[in-house]
Amino acid sequence: MSENKTTYESLDGKIAPEALLKDTRGKLQMVDGHGIKQEADYDDPDKLYGMLIARIQKYHPSADVTQIEKAYNLAKKAHGDQKRKSGEPYIIHPLWVAIILADLEMDKETIIAALLHDVVEDTRIGEDYIKEEFGEEVALLVDGVTKLGRVAYSADKLELQAENLRKMFLAMAKDIRVIIIKLADRLHNMRTLQFMTPAKQQEKARETMDIYAPIAGRLGISKIKTELDDLSLKYLKPDVFFDLVNQINARKTEREEFVQQIVDEVSMHMKNAGIKADVNGRVKHFFSIYKKMVNQDKTVDQIYDLFAVRIIVDSVKDCYAALGIIHEIYTPIPGRFKDYIAMPKPNMYQSLHTTLMSSIGQPFEIQIRTQEMHKTAEYGIAAHWKYKESGGSKKGVMAEEEKMSWLRQILEWQRDMSDNKEFLSLIKGDLDLFADDVYCFTPQGDVKTLPTGSTPIDFAYSIHSAVGNKMVGARVNGKLVPIDYRIQNGDRIEILTSQNSKGPSRDWLNVVKSTQAKNKINQWFKKEFKESNIIKGKEMVASYCKAKSLNLSNLLQPKYEEIVQRKYGFKDWDSVLAAIGHGGLKEGQVVNRLAEEYGKDHKQELTDEIVLEKVAEAAKNKVHIAKSKSGIVVKGIDDVAVRFSRCCNPVPGDEIVGFVTRGRGLSIHRTDCVNMIHLTEAERARLIPAEWEGNVAEETGGQYLAEIKMYARDQQGLLMSISKVFTEMEMDVKSLNIRTSKQGTATIEAGFIVHGREELAKVIGKLRQIDDVIDIERTTG
Repeated sequence: MSENKTTYESLDGKIAPEALLKDTRGKLQMVDGHGIKQEADYDDPDKLYGMLIARIQKYHPSADVTQIEKAYNLAKKAHGDQKRKSGEPYIIHPLWVAIILADLEMDKETIIAALLHDVVEDTRIGEDYIKEEFGEEVALLVDGVTKLGRVAYSADKLELQAENLRKMFLAMAKDIRVIIIKLADRLHNMRTLQFMTPAKQQEKARETMDIYAPIAGRLGISKIKTELDDLSLKYLKPDVFFDLVNQINARKTEREEFVQQIVDEVSMHMKNAGIKADVNGRVKHFFSIYKKMVNQDKTVDQIYDLFAVRIIVDSVKDCYAALGIIHEIYTPIPGRFKDYIAMPKPNMYQSLHTTLMSSIGQPFEIQIRTQEMHKTAEYGIAAHWKYKESGGSKKGVMAEEEKMSWLRQILEWQRDMSDNKEFLSLIKGDLDLFADDVYCFTPQGDVKTLPTGSTPIDFAYSIHSAVGNKMVGARVNGKLVPIDYRIQNGDRIEILTSQNSKGPSRDWLNVVKSTQAKNKINQWFKKEFKESNIIKGKEMVASYCKAKSLNLSNLLQPKYEEIVQRKYGFKDWDSVLAAIGHGGLKEGQVVNRLAEEYGKDHKQELTDEIVLEKVAEAAKNKVHIAKSKSGIVVKGIDDVAVRFSRCCNPVPGDEIVGFVTRGRGLSIHRTDCVNMIHLTEAERARLIPAEWEGNVAEETGGQYLAEIKMYARDQQGLLMSISKVFTEMEMDVKSLNIRTSKQGTATIEAGFIVHGREELAKVIGKLRQIDDVIDIERTTG
């Protein structure tokens, strides 16, 4: 996606494939699928600001833009000469964020906050100044976005990711506009991701795919979600993405002609039936096509709804009238009709979807919706923001309340859960919008939306935890069914409960489909047996410490417990013990981490006597020397500082011996080291046999310093010849010292990195081939 581009269009105003293939800045030609539309300068902040005001006045002609202009001038002055990675003025970024929000028709407070969203973080302007100049509402929005900007993402660190999701949902609860600004901010950053390093591109794309795109979907803002999805796919799987683009573009003209033919036919029939309708066609966005290809194991040509025709009418009545006409013209494909008007998606998306067969045997999808439904589908919760601005009509407030009910549910979950892992899996399950849904009814006729494959247990827990925990059976359409019955669309379900029920069975976890039900069942078991699990966990920890001769009272200190709690994502120590008790954590993991932290604070001072005692124990067998990434490892002696001596610099393959130094642990020498040969009898008691662990150089990729002395005739070009050998063999030379005697003999001392004795021998062999070299020897002390 060109970073400064939102108006590439296909037949229905969506982003065209060629837009995603461009990565240019500055002057850029905008196309609408049929040719050049206009040209704009995207490096000029004032021109961008003019574009912003034009878009605001398009949906709010009477808007007073004085405060917006004031915010723009402040941001421009505050950011000053700051540049983005792309090299353009930093103010370009907040301007584009504001334009994206103007396209969502957001209120002026949101636009102002977008212009100022990086000012507090990146400049000297404080929150108090923003509050004084623009009011408390704008200051709160800027503060919320600033705090979210400090939220780090980690795909690997589970507890960090879950904690940051908690912060994000809390920010949404305070004011949903904070997240909407953050989504616009992320969208522009994704559009300009080509200026980041490949590693950063992957990280940001993964974070966008995991967190931001699903939240945009949950809020119903498909304008942002679809573009975030496509851009994430572009950087996460570039080969897949561009292959898909090429496949779709390969028959672009043919497809456009086909869609245009359908549009013309449908428009004519709507007109003949007296239904006022806006009919247009589109190719689905790439990520949607990719997901269907992966999930259904199909090629591009096998995807039914690769392209769709959308019919937008004035009323719900016209939606169903249009559907009847469409089913008269074209043959509907069985099982491919969905009524999201009667049963909206959780994000309040409404539309009629039907897949049909054309006269030439090509399947295609038609979506039918009202103007209001279309706006909700595109803008999601942002579509209802105008109600707040105009005083809050009852209908608008109710619609917004419905949209936010899922968020309230999440906040309830995060209050109830001490386990971050559980919270994270619940949230990810809840944000997963790719699973198909099944719609069913309560006995009172209320609609419930559940994942396909759900059972009456899922239904019971979707009503309330207490209903699920006391469930003893279920009736579907008036008939008793087993609890593993798979719910079908339109089923009316009645849950049978009993106060005498002992609660859910662990077998239910293998039956239920929804993440919500699984977590509520797990919660029941944890809560029901928490006390006994805590006791059991304590016993297991105590038993492990006893077996390992560890002092438990030394380890169980608050600061060490907090480190373990953070590592495994628990809020208190009892939850850690309960997890050990029910098998969610191994007691060894926990105790070893406690011991590690305790050990950092209580490093044992090793005396010569202790070292000699350890040497005496280990002398019966040779100790084995290996080199890990973190340093030297000695198998046979624990807790002893080990180093390779600088006097002889042993490398793998050399015969070695260990020497217990006074107060400095164990040093490893070559057996031919001068310092070892001339030891006194008393000092020889400190020697310990040692050898290398297997092929240590190959296995660990260890690097060792080798030092040699060369004797050569002092001739012009000698140094160049020596340097040439080191260069050709790609040796990392650390030192090179030359001195010449009056007799014309040069002594060259060289220190360089090798992986072992074999490599060292090759280097020495090559150096010996130099004509003027007389002799070479290893340094030995």
